[in-house]
Amino acid sequence: MSQVKESDNIIQLDFSEEMKNSFRDYAVSVIVERALPDVRDGLKPVQRRILYAMKELGLSPDKPHRKSARIVGDTMGKYHPHGDSSIYEALVHMTEDYSLNTPLVDGHGNFGSIDGDGAAAMRYTEARLSAAAMTMLENLEKGLVEFGPNFDENEREPLVLPAMMPNLLINGTTGIAVGMATNIPPHNPGEVIDAVIAYMDRPGISIQKLMDYVPAPDFPTGGIITNASELPAIYEHGEGKIKIRARTVIEKGENGRTNIVITEIPYTVSGNKTKLVENLCSLVKERVFEEIFDVRDESSKEGIRVVIEVKKGRDIENLLNGLYKKTQMEDTYGVNLLAISGRQPRVFNLKTMIEQFVLFQEDLYTREYRFLLEKAKKRQEIVEGLIKATDVIDLIIEIIRGSSSIRQAKDCLIEGKTDGIQFRLETSRKQAATLLFTEAQADAILAMPLGRLIGLEILKLHEEQENLAANIAQYENILSDVKELYKVIKARLRQYKKKFGRERRTELADVQAKAYVEEVKIEDIFVCIDRFGYMKAMDEAAFTRASDEAKQEYPHILKMKNTDRICLFTNLGNMFQIRADKLPKCKIKDKGALVHTLCRMSNDEDALLYTAFEDLYESMLLFATKGGYIKLVSGAEFETNRGQIAATKLEAGDEVCGVTVLTAGDVLAGTKKVILLTEKGLSLGFPVGEVSELKKTSRGVKAITLEAGDSLTFSTAVEQDAETFEYEGKTLNAKRVRNRKRAVKGQKANLEQLN
Repeated sequence: MSQVKESDNIIQLDFSEEMKNSFRDYAVSVIVERALPDVRDGLKPVQRRILYAMKELGLSPDKPHRKSARIVGDTMGKYHPHGDSSIYEALVHMTEDYSLNTPLVDGHGNFGSIDGDGAAAMRYTEARLSAAAMTMLENLEKGLVEFGPNFDENEREPLVLPAMMPNLLINGTTGIAVGMATNIPPHNPGEVIDAVIAYMDRPGISIQKLMDYVPAPDFPTGGIITNASELPAIYEHGEGKIKIRARTVIEKGENGRTNIVITEIPYTVSGNKTKLVENLCSLVKERVFEEIFDVRDESSKEGIRVVIEVKKGRDIENLLNGLYKKTQMEDTYGVNLLAISGRQPRVFNLKTMIEQFVLFQEDLYTREYRFLLEKAKKRQEIVEGLIKATDVIDLIIEIIRGSSSIRQAKDCLIEGKTDGIQFRLETSRKQAATLLFTEAQADAILAMPLGRLIGLEILKLHEEQENLAANIAQYENILSDVKELYKVIKARLRQYKKKFGRERRTELADVQAKAYVEEVKIEDIFVCIDRFGYMKAMDEAAFTRASDEAKQEYPHILKMKNTDRICLFTNLGNMFQIRADKLPKCKIKDKGALVHTLCRMSNDEDALLYTAFEDLYESMLLFATKGGYIKLVSGAEFETNRGQIAATKLEAGDEVCGVTVLTAGDVLAGTKKVILLTEKGLSLGFPVGEVSELKKTSRGVKAITLEAGDSLTFSTAVEQDAETFEYEGKTLNAKRVRNRKRAVKGQKANLEQLN
């Protein structure tokens, strides 16, 4: 840190200390002012400001919708200067009936869908407050909550909304702050209200008893909670994981097939159903589930309907186990009951969260009834003054007529001052001196129209006085007795339950996850490999329909089972395995997939032999290398589940030049001979029975003595009396290859090409 003169008016600070303090301030601001909800009203600051701005715009449920852009503009300009996109996203979220049990905003227009479609731009959509939002805003004018200055201190905004309904538990919320996050699931409105009432009746109630009323979250998308036995621990500690499963029904399909129909999806997929459908389709395309014939989304306004069409005769329960394991048909919801209380983040359990709401209600209702009591007393004062005035109305009229100003008449009514007022009789002056109205009464008398002197109007004043006296007594009783206060709170909560309550949608169960047993129908397939290394699989019917001319384009055609795997041996001494179900199913004219993309074979590596493992297991492999080494290896040695193994041992700089499949009978009977060709044109032949059988990890034995600069380029095995053999697309005369002992120089390969 550089030294700075004091005269420069620069404050010297330790960099690490400044960073620590600044980051702490930033973290606190994000936690309290942006990302986490208040435990009292269950809202984040942006949501609270949107609802308040809509209240200020007069967008109650009985008023027309207003452009979302206007709402966002007012919110951003007055209360939340953090960007219009974040405000609009919060507004859109509060309209989603698939995310909230009681949406707080009534949207008009395209506000997105459960599929994952985004909302239209804010200039196109309109919104207004919902009935549920009014339970959080109706009593703002009664001074129930504290207000504070906005960001530029030109406006005032509520620090919390007077929520009369337990919004945090009913709608839930999510939020990510600095070093912490909240994830509160939504609950059934009627169940939560019943639990709040039960707590007010018995404040010492246990969490287990509260769960008789709130047994589990109730997601707006329904579904099935499969770990119900773990919920008590989650509600006790305020965190844990809930497993949610899609609800399915089994229906009969066409052509003997069976349909698995998804009617409810996990809440975690809410707002992104298309991703679930795409995931299912990709698993079918990649042949992860051979049992599935087709997947289609038939959802509509009537509800969700995703149809999984299953092939005839397949195990439905086993397939469902696989779908639950490999797709979002079963997902996990991480619960973290974290919220702000007293400007501090805190993890709550079910009881403490309800307790905080009840304490908030006590404060709200106490303020409400103090407001009502004060208002009733003020009105009582005025009504009493008006009744008293009607008894001496002639005197009051004389005072008003004799006064030179309103102030003079008012002083006479309040303090009995008669100086300067002209009375017709001296007795009237004496009576006027005895009037002692309050200032509020005097204002009401002077503003009273003559129509109030009608007898019926006077009778109404007496009735109002009686009602006010009864109301004041009721308010004082409620404020003096917490039990009476609770009666009022519970009565209003029961009204909300009647208005917003509904049947539970999410089912509770304890289901043990079952393993998926892959079910594959065994059938013959044909694997076609062209000269460029592209391979594809075809079923037997498609291969049979293909023309002979088309088949001639493929130098390698293998017939194998769809449960088998292809083994391919390369010049670098490796064996690669490719499962048949990983091969692309194509038509004869389709290109297929390059072998290098289906296994880990390098680009400079060439395949010498393709064979099915089922054929390989019962066979013998003849290996020959460019260095002149040769050996026989049992195919059983290549049984492995690994995708790549070393097939043979090679000396430095050596390569495999030939791999030939032989039967065990060929080796034992000695009916075949080995033919070797070198780069310089030498040839050598000898019975295959002379080749030693060795392990795949061995190098082999010397088969031919090579001249300097020469190398073995070709090896094969043919019948002892064979006339010809194939070499590099040519048909050569096998009789020209004389039988020699191994490890000797080969004869000049003056081999005749046959036409």
